[in-house]
Amino acid sequence: MVEVGKKAPSFSLKDQDEKTVTLASLAGRHVVLYFYPKDDTPGCTVEACDFTDGVKAFEGLDATVYGCSPDGAESHRKFIAKFGLKIGLLSDPSHATLAAYGAWGEKNMYGKKSMGVIRSTVLIDPKGVVAHHWPRAKAAGHADAVRAALEVLHAGAAKSAPKKVPAAKKKA
Repeated sequence: MVEVGKKAPSFSLKDQDEKTVTLASLAGRHVVLYFYPKDDTPGCTVEACDFTDGVKAFEGLDATVYGCSPDGAESHRKFIAKFGLKIGLLSDPSHATLAAYGAWGEKNMYGKKSMGVIRSTVLIDPKGVVAHHWPRAKAAGHADAVRAALEVLHAGAAKSAPKKVPAAKKKA
């Protein structure tokens, strides 16, 4: 389970191009890892488009954004092409990473209980530590909330960074 201040669970998943993405390969940058139920559905499309619209701001904050669902690479490629998405999408058909991040579990829709993806997001710092966790997220506006949290983290890191001391002038 995900806990703020603890190491994020490691993962190794295929992206839309069937290239392997691991948490270790993303070290040194913030990672926004959001979990969503299914490609090309109304809420998931809103969320993916919102993250795409803000991708430049996330990059400016030294962050990489990945969405993750049980859908396969072909479905991800179609979803990306249809909506011009600029974020990476990861496939977890086994639900192992979804479960490790608390994003797979019992859902209750219209009184019917079933197992499925719980829309949620984890913000991981450059050292692989969970900096923020949204265990239940709404699709619309969520990307803005994640970006705002990242800006706060970035501002805090800038304040705690050692100040550059000007070099001493040489005496003539």
